[in-house]
Amino acid sequence: MNRYGFRILVMGLMVFWCFPLLAQDQDDLQTNPSCQYCGKDRRKFSHSRMVVHYNDGTSTGTCSLRCTAVDLAVQIDKSPKTIQVGDYLSKSLIDAEKAFWIIQGSKMGVMTNRAKWAFEKKEEAEQFMTANGGDLFTFKQAIKAAYEDLYQDTSTSRGVRILRKKGMTHDNLKRDYFF
Repeated sequence: MNRYGFRILVMGLMVFWCFPLLAQDQDDLQTNPSCQYCGKDRRKFSHSRMVVHYNDGTSTGTCSLRCTAVDLAVQIDKSPKTIQVGDYLSKSLIDAEKAFWIIQGSKMGVMTNRAKWAFEKKEEAEQFMTANGGDLFTFKQAIKAAYEDLYQDTSTSRGVRILRKKGMTHDNLKRDYFF
């Protein structure tokens, strides 16, 4: 086989192997275009979105770890089979339990005051941490932090919604207005 034929073969195999991953991401966003807990557009938040697949065959799509924590608490009688999260950089779904999580830092979080970002590669998480601050954690530690933050995050979200009904925009709101 000549070089040209080999390149075509390699490109064909890459498309064959990568297409299901791309289709999975698209199916996820088509099946659950918005978060069922907060209503956020999951395509806009594809870098933080999550999908929980339960043992009974059902699944839930959320915009963030915060909303996934709510779902896991509400679905107490269901057992998660897999939990996926959007990689912060590639926005592709990855295994949340194998991801490298950065908590805190200078980037504002999604539905939380204490940001939680997932990375597929440790090197990318460390580069993010160097540029933006934060600390490296496991999924177990990140979900625990999400539960610990839930009261404050819910209180802040309620307050923001009340002020928006009064005509205030996000730019008018201080991040720590409700603390």
